[in-house]
Amino acid sequence: MSMFSGIGLTGIGYSPLVPWQLIAVLAGLAFLLLVFGVFRGARGSFMRMAALGILVLALFNPHLESENRTPQPDIAIVAVDESSSQNTGDRRAQLKAALKHVQEKLAAYKNLQLRVVRGQETDDGTQVFGELNRALADLPKGRFAGAVVITDGQVHDTPQKNNGLEDQKFERPLHLLLTGKPNERDRRLVVERAPAYGIVGKTVKIRIRVDDNPKKSATSGSAALKLKIDGKKVINTTVPIGRSKTITVPVDHGGATIIEMEVQKMARELSLANNRAVITVNGVRDRLRVLLVSGQPHLGERTWRNLLKSDPSVDLVHFTILRPPEKNDFTPLNELALISFPIRELFEIKLHEFDLIVFDRYVIRFVLPPNYFQNIEQYVQKGGAILAAVGPDFAGVRSLYHTPLGKILPGEPSGPVIESGFRAKLTAKGRRHPVTGGLPGSNGKKVKWGRWFRQIDAVPRQGHTLMNGAEDKPLLILDRVGEGRVAQFMSDQIWLWARGYDGGGPHAELLRRLAHWLMKEPDLEEEDLRAKVDGKELTIERRSLDPALPPITLTAPSGKKSVLKLQEGKAGAATATVTAEETGLYKIEDGRRDTLAAVGKLNPPELSDLRASPEKIQPLVKASGGGIAWISEGLPDFRRTKPGRSGAGNGWFGMVNNGAYTVTGVRQVPVFPALLLLLLVAGGVMLSWWREGQ
Repeated sequence: MSMFSGIGLTGIGYSPLVPWQLIAVLAGLAFLLLVFGVFRGARGSFMRMAALGILVLALFNPHLESENRTPQPDIAIVAVDESSSQNTGDRRAQLKAALKHVQEKLAAYKNLQLRVVRGQETDDGTQVFGELNRALADLPKGRFAGAVVITDGQVHDTPQKNNGLEDQKFERPLHLLLTGKPNERDRRLVVERAPAYGIVGKTVKIRIRVDDNPKKSATSGSAALKLKIDGKKVINTTVPIGRSKTITVPVDHGGATIIEMEVQKMARELSLANNRAVITVNGVRDRLRVLLVSGQPHLGERTWRNLLKSDPSVDLVHFTILRPPEKNDFTPLNELALISFPIRELFEIKLHEFDLIVFDRYVIRFVLPPNYFQNIEQYVQKGGAILAAVGPDFAGVRSLYHTPLGKILPGEPSGPVIESGFRAKLTAKGRRHPVTGGLPGSNGKKVKWGRWFRQIDAVPRQGHTLMNGAEDKPLLILDRVGEGRVAQFMSDQIWLWARGYDGGGPHAELLRRLAHWLMKEPDLEEEDLRAKVDGKELTIERRSLDPALPPITLTAPSGKKSVLKLQEGKAGAATATVTAEETGLYKIEDGRRDTLAAVGKLNPPELSDLRASPEKIQPLVKASGGGIAWISEGLPDFRRTKPGRSGAGNGWFGMVNNGAYTVTGVRQVPVFPALLLLLLVAGGVMLSWWREGQ
């Protein structure tokens, strides 16, 4: 069809000179009179009827109508799948070549325009038909010539028979160009069931399946599977091909536990991308069990009890030894307590069930035999936690330091008890440690905390001193022992803060942080590297007692590495924020520690099956009369076809020539000139008079 304007005859129209209803009434009356004249034998009646007909026709004003038409080009749409599955093999190169071929072939037609839309990859997979439908909705009516979809067939928003295929119909041909090759081989690791949460200290069960080219339903043999927990602990096992297997994985800590799984590759495999799977299990603690042993009644005892009882997630077992130290007679121990102290049950049978043991001003009174202190030492070495808040007796002969626990306590008593007013202050490490860093009132050169009046002089043998007191002596010392942790308060007067004396202090926040650090809360790790994901924003945080800031190496899912510089923040934390361009698992390293961060969906549907296939789109193509071609076997030619004709053939795809146009004007030409009609009417009347006069 020519692109130049033209004239099209549309038919005969009428423009009545008076309302057509009036013409009909008058013509009807005149006709009745003429019929009456015919029956009466009046001469010239037929001549009058002819004149009446001509007059009625003249009143209706017939005319020929023609339109001034401007042809409009048809529009073809090309939908391109640029999802991550196109990175397999040479599909990306095939896609670029096919798009260029389609653009060049369709550009040769002057009355055809081309629009290109690109599919979006989301957590639900590749969305191509959503973009195609939006493009179709914007097209002028009657100008759609056809569509070409360039994909590997792994499209996840294709209308299916059970969810609206009958509603998704293309009035013009839908053609499919496939990247990849027919009959590709691939192995994939499928996670059938995985829990989102797990109890710390227990295990979770993950059910997986390994499929070899599912189209052939392979159900024989086995494959090696490697699991890596938090990038460190490795578990090797085997899984049967085509059958489900349940794997038990321990949850060792709170927060996110990242489990990476990789199955061995098969011969001539298409891609290793779906041989891997990543699962995140959030470790949550069950109710925390705390044992509080008070060596004697004192003013600060209730502070510890109130703090621990206020936490609904804590199960507290509290015993207070009521016998004062100056009371030294030979009364049997079983006659000194209101209830029997279950020593063997607590410190031998159920010792490892406690998450934390607090010794509050404990004094040696031979209530606990030395072998039980050895049990407590082993409990700490294997991952337990102890908090010792010592009083004046710690500097004497009945000191807790003179038990087997002295091996793991970081502070050694070295002198008399200091009894003078002082204010606690943070050390350099204390300002960087998450337990004490940023405590309310600690900002500035001078702290705003209330005074204490007693401190036990001690020498820190190991660990980190976070707070100093009188004469800059160590007040709070933290240490790691084996797999466990120990904290030591060299004063028993934190209760003064709780009472608000001299302005008080952040006792509740400090003790809460201290208890959670002892119980290995991930947020309170002093040496830590972590990452937080918010959409596409990846924020890396490094916390350390060392003020040096080493560079961070960020490894993307594709293996691409980049080096980041951290910016120093508050309380020993340094951060860096980047935009994550890829979806998947990122690895972050600082030379000493490493961590993982998951951006987007860890096991996207896009990578679940990487074999190219027309199966998902074929029903739509067939219903529209389009064609299917593998790019690897040759690209088709393109033709313009008429509506209703075949849309594809051997080696060619068709684009419909709709013949669309717009009307720019309408012309009206009278069928009979007005003078001619006047002469005909006048002639008819004169003939009728002449006939009547004979």
